[in-house]
Amino acid sequence: MSRKPPMNFSPQENVTILHKLLIDPVPLSDLCHQYQLQPQVAYRWQKEFLEHGKAAFEHASKRPITLYQQKIESLETKLARKNEVLSELMEVHVQLKKELGDTRGE
Repeated sequence: MSRKPPMNFSPQENVTILHKLLIDPVPLSDLCHQYQLQPQVAYRWQKEFLEHGKAAFEHASKRPITLYQQKIESLETKLARKNEVLSELMEVHVQLKKELGDTRGE
């Protein structure tokens, strides 16, 4: 008896199968037969889904986008803070020039 290669399901397909298992009254044995799944795979999906939701089934290739977005947000926050500090320093500089009566720059 030869083994069949494991089926690859999209995250949406995983959710659909789990929906049938958890919400619809479809027996696990019927789902396993229909989708050529081993019961332990369905149980693992169920555990992962309940612990992590849909993100548990997203491919690793999608994660760098999230890390990239986090890096962009971090840099944007740093840039905004830098601009605030520069603005404060310019205000202090202008105030000091006024106090000292320095009109050379005007």
